[in-house]
Amino acid sequence: MAIQYSTMIELGVNIDHVATLRQARRTYEPDPIIAAAMAEQGGADGITFHLREDRRHIQDLDVQRLMQSVTVRTNFEIACAEDVVQIALEVKPDWALLVPESREEVTTEGGLDVAADNGRIADAVARLKERGIYTSLFVDPDIHQVQAAAAMQVDAVELHTGPYAIAKREQIAMELDRLKTSGQAAIEAGMRLHAGHGLNYHNVRPVAKIPGMIELNIGHSIVSRAVMVGMTQAVAEMRRILDVCCP
Repeated sequence: MAIQYSTMIELGVNIDHVATLRQARRTYEPDPIIAAAMAEQGGADGITFHLREDRRHIQDLDVQRLMQSVTVRTNFEIACAEDVVQIALEVKPDWALLVPESREEVTTEGGLDVAADNGRIADAVARLKERGIYTSLFVDPDIHQVQAAAAMQVDAVELHTGPYAIAKREQIAMELDRLKTSGQAAIEAGMRLHAGHGLNYHNVRPVAKIPGMIELNIGHSIVSRAVMVGMTQAVAEMRRILDVCCP
């Protein structure tokens, strides 16, 4: 099963926080499945959704409905918890993105410590790959973590851009250099290079321009913009930024 590459930066839209808004009232709206369809209309190359262990936003039924309705690439974000790994094996998304998860965190706070894996990550990767699912690991921009991911023969790494997103002044260049160095290591190891977390309409361009960058996964800023202008328009605006900066 060959991985398809695009000639431009691929945009994955994370629709989790549409479900966050819905769950605030435990009602049926806004519907993340409709949001995903509108994101496709706006130019999304993929739809990302995270089924957390505590089910704080995306629910099991959402996963089933998304897998039935999304026509672009599906990127199922999961921790190594057995119940969500089993769901991924059953629904068979195009991609499974393994992430660390803590019930106390507001959002994902860092990358997987792949280098210190006791076998849990490797086992999940092997099971997903056996099912024919492309695998990606969410890691900090650290060469040792990228090399550990490569040793597991995953198809991609997604570099954690959170520290870059909150950096100030001279720290921005430092964090961008970390992303570039780690990205080069991923490419040399034969993996696809993805990135995400904290990216928005103002800071996305330098990350998109990193040599070898293939895919960006963006959620919160697009959903926030969608509250004001609608999901299709919000995605289209991000798509235009990427097309202009990285034709």
